[in-house]
Amino acid sequence: MRVKTFPATAIILLAIASAAVNAQTSDFQVALKRGDAFVAQEKYREAIGEYGKVSSRAGDLYARAIYNIGVCYYELWQTEDAIVFYKRAIELKQGNYPRASHALGVALEDLGRIAEARAAYEQASIASNRNFAPAIYKLGLLEAKAGEFAKAAALFKEAAARDGEHVAASHNNLGVMLAQLGFMKDAEREFVIALKASHGSLGDAQHNLNLCRSLTAASVSRDYRAYKMSINQSGKF
Repeated sequence: MRVKTFPATAIILLAIASAAVNAQTSDFQVALKRGDAFVAQEKYREAIGEYGKVSSRAGDLYARAIYNIGVCYYELWQTEDAIVFYKRAIELKQGNYPRASHALGVALEDLGRIAEARAAYEQASIASNRNFAPAIYKLGLLEAKAGEFAKAAALFKEAAARDGEHVAASHNNLGVMLAQLGFMKDAEREFVIALKASHGSLGDAQHNLNLCRSLTAASVSRDYRAYKMSINQSGKF
């Protein structure tokens, strides 16, 4: 069997081309790091400048840069621009970019475009095989606002089963939904879990636990509007 060989000059050219690609990739990574450093300093326009240095030839690095530009525009209150870049990042990843889909949902929800926001959260959930809990949490909030307490409870329970910053808030909100549905003992248990998960720092859970216990003990008419839902304002979950 004959072994195909390359001329020595071709091997040299291939090596040079490979080195050039590696150098470019390194430059793009440096630009991303510089952009991230500016974001940490809340210098979002400077960050956009750095992320803009990443070439469309950079594959996943480019998709990440485009998403990060969207984040910067969101922080600059240029929500419409953020939406454009989030959508572009999602397209670059053929719809498989849960973080960008979630961020898109947050931005759309800010603008009152609820149906579109719901679709974005669902896309994030599907793309992650139901493992991107922040999107599931957001879907729970939408169902709760719509008065679909049983659906919301199921979503908060699903989100609470996955690790992350959302866990304590998910248990608290699950408790609120259970109280709305009349399952007071189960609700009380969720408020206790929420407090433990937050190391006692989630004031909503403490308020709800006290209210739940007082209503149960007094056997009085229950005004469920007095319960406090935990709604994350940072957009992280």
